Amino acid sequence: MKIAYFVHDLTDPAVERRVRMLNAGGADVVVLGFRRAQAGPATINGAPVVDLGRTYDGRLGHRALASLFAALGARRLRAVLADAEVILARSLEMLVVAQAARTLCALRAGLIYECLDIHRAMLGESLASRLLRALERGLMRRCRLLVVSSPAFLDAYFRPRQGLGGALPLSALLVENKLLELESPPDRAASSRPRGRPWRIAWLGAIRCRKSLDVLTSLAARRPDLVEVSIHGRPAYSEFADFDAQVTAAPNLRFGGPYAASDLPDLYGDADFSWAIDFMEEGKNSAWLLPNRIYESSRFGVAPIALSSVETGRFLDTKGFGVTLADISALEALLDGMTRERYADLRARQARVALSAFVADRADCRALVAALAA
Repeated sequence: MKIAYFVHDLTDPAVERRVRMLNAGGADVVVLGFRRAQAGPATINGAPVVDLGRTYDGRLGHRALASLFAALGARRLRAVLADAEVILARSLEMLVVAQAARTLCALRAGLIYECLDIHRAMLGESLASRLLRALERGLMRRCRLLVVSSPAFLDAYFRPRQGLGGALPLSALLVENKLLELESPPDRAASSRPRGRPWRIAWLGAIRCRKSLDVLTSLAARRPDLVEVSIHGRPAYSEFADFDAQVTAAPNLRFGGPYAASDLPDLYGDADFSWAIDFMEEGKNSAWLLPNRIYESSRFGVAPIALSSVETGRFLDTKGFGVTLADISALEALLDGMTRERYADLRARQARVALSAFVADRADCRALVAALAA
């Protein structure tokens, strides 16, 4: 089966992981999308790439125009899409382009919407927000499946705001952001450093929360005896006043930049806790998502720290591991009261959770492709 995968950013590591899943599940994939970098890849995990141009973080107007132009010119994609049986669109902007291509190229391929974030622009009561929701609803009526990464997206947005399951009779599939391991999984990573003060917090992945950076830099500066912070990933510079200056000036904080999936065992092996708190869209998307880092850090034995009132905290409490806080102000007291014995108990409880809670394997990939093809 051939899947045409429309993506918002060809350089996003999560896109590469999804392509790997589709390939491992038995699908042939072609990837079409924009890129946030100066240059994009020619292939992704062996899948050919059609580069639709460059877009930028935070510039929604530019992204909307780029999507419109790509949609209007979608007829040129006819040869690439001719034998596709499924069209998978990651994000609303790509759903617009994918449906235009489906129409202009007279394709019979089924359309599937993959939504991994609910942007704040979708949630207001302004005319623009209402128009965006109407656009999304109209396009979803042409879809045969909705794919989400957190059940809270369904409960907090798609069912109450978009009528999913009622006026919008569309099936939904939950595909969590688990770490992908296609070979026999190795043993859980052993620590590469002694546990104890100062406790090291690792913040990995999409770095986009200004409040989190403020909290961590402040605590690390005020309590060098208690905490160190290690940040690795791709900052969303549009969300910060001056990210580079802030991390450079912060004592007891190290920023390592982007990383590869193969670096995860070492990065987490050097940490005690994983930062899984996000305030970027507080009370909205940040309260509903289940981020990659809770699966990745848990896979490598590092306890996530989350707020108990959000979906991430509920996930940890349900699984029975990690640390949840009623409020961010409790962070310092938590670390102050952490002993080697309590930390050893945290790790022991985490080690008892089945690996399948954090890791997707070939069977999961085959199940995903079968669901997309159904």
